[in-house]
Order: sequence, then structure tokens, then C-alpha cells
Amino acid sequence: MSMGSEIRVAAWTADETGTDAACREVFAEFDRLDTMMSVWRAGSDIVRLNAAAGDHAVPVSPEVREVLHVARQVSEWTGGRFDVTFGALSGLWKFDHDQDDVVPDRRAVLKQLPLVNYRNLEVDDEAGSAFLTKKGMRVHLGGIGKGYAVERSLKLMKRRGFHDFMIQAGGDLYVAGRRGDRPWRVGIRDPRGPADQIFAALDLTDGTFSTSGDYERFFMKEGRRYHHILDPAVGEPATASRSVTIMAESPTLADALSKGVFIAGPQVGMALIEGLPHVEGVVVSARNEVFVSRGLRGRLMMLAPPTDAP
Repeated sequence: MSMGSEIRVAAWTADETGTDAACREVFAEFDRLDTMMSVWRAGSDIVRLNAAAGDHAVPVSPEVREVLHVARQVSEWTGGRFDVTFGALSGLWKFDHDQDDVVPDRRAVLKQLPLVNYRNLEVDDEAGSAFLTKKGMRVHLGGIGKGYAVERSLKLMKRRGFHDFMIQAGGDLYVAGRRGDRPWRVGIRDPRGPADQIFAALDLTDGTFSTSGDYERFFMKEGRRYHHILDPAVGEPATASRSVTIMAESPTLADALSKGVFIAGPQVGMALIEGLPHVEGVVVSARNEVFVSRGLRGRLMMLAPPTDAP
């Protein structure tokens, strides 16, 4: 367990020498990055950055700066729908094990909304620092950190000489090479089905498969599903999608894009996917419609329609 998810590593190899050491290195890398990016660990780069909001810039690691640069790019692409400064809202909504199924007061949400703006996050590579320009702002890397950890880890595996492997952290997955004599087969979970039920599958080699959905952390209240993917424009859970799966070369990019497209919805989100090189996607809309990007048509295996339920 790391970054709030179970981490899995699988290697397909004729020689097991070094496999355990490689797996341990991957797990250690996740933990190392978590110490920098966590909003809970005292002294992390993000905790210090948030504490200094509106006051002064703080030194942050090259890894955190790299993540913040990718986050900025995805924010620009998605018109601010993906925004790591949504952390200003995270204290109002609770979707973890201690969730109390309480919808926050709308006035409290509106009070925090002006603190959500990725443009007010400055990164200075020359000084090795980052700065939140308004007091009360908060960065939260929950929508991109695991993808970055997967990206760092796949490089560790390749450096150790592994060519055929899989790394999975929750909904973020990367597969390299093949699983024996065939590509890796990855599935898209049915957003309203049992946890082990998939509605579509894809054979994949050397690529990322990142899924964001409204079914992992949520509660139901008065017939409405409240989940952890917040729309920064309104400060409430996004309502246009049930799940989004992104296929890309970069796990970091795929992780962030899956959230941005989820919030944008199928029409805007699919237009973005189609306009980006080496990016494909599958969107299950709030109305349970399935949208598939051009590059996946004929490759994606539809096993059954997604379950139609609230």
C-alpha cells in the first residue's frame, strides 16, 4: 500500500534473478515520492508549500516541480478543469474511510472557490522552488501523483533489464512488452457493476491505461452520488461522466488527463483526446453512453454494455 492504493508489480521473465529486488525498489520509490507529495506527512514538499501560501516560495524537489509542470500543461489543455489547487476544497468534502456522508454548506464552498486557480501557482526551476500566491490556497496531487510514481517505476524496471512487466497503482497501470506470447490484456471496470466486472478489454503493449471513475470513493445521499472527483468550477463532484480511461505513452499525463476529461464530459473530453497525439480514450457518460476515440475503434473489445444503474 502506498499513496492510498495497492501497488502491484508483475514481471514475465525466464530468469527470476533480481525480480524481488526490482519489486522492492518500485515499492520504495512509491514511498519516497509519497514523502514529497503527501498532504498528510509532516514536512513533505506539498505540506510546506501549502503552509507558505500567500507568504513566500519554498524549496521543492525536482520531482515535485516536474509533476507541477505536467499539471499546468493539463490544466491549460482542459481549460482549468484539471487543477491541482483544488486542495482548497478537499477539507470540505470527505470521501475516505472517515467519511461522514455530509454535503458541505454551499456558502462554505463558494468561499473557497476563489482559492482554486492553477495560474496562481508559480514554479521556479532556477530557484528550485514553488509558490502559491494567495493565502489559503492548497495544492493536492491526488489526481496526478500515482501516475508519476508509475512513470518513475517503469524506468527503474527497464534499468534493471526487465522488458515484459506490469505496474499498477489503483486505476493507473503501465504494461511493457508482452505477457509471454501475447500482449497484456487490460480491462475497463463496469462503473455500476461489481468490483471485478469489466465491460471492455484491450490488448496493450508498452503503454499506459489510466481509469478515473465515480465509484471508488463516494457516498449516496437523497438519490445523488457524491464522489471524490471535484469540478473546480463549482466546487462539487463532477456530473458529466461515470468513468474515463486514457491510453497514452506517459502515465503521468494519462493520470491527470483522465480526471480532466472526466470533469469535462464526453463531448468536450473526447474532442480533447482526439486532438492530442498518442492519446486515446474511452468515456462512459453520466447517461451510461460509451464513447470510444478513433484510434481504439476496432481494437477495443466490448464485452457487455455497462450496467445501467444510478
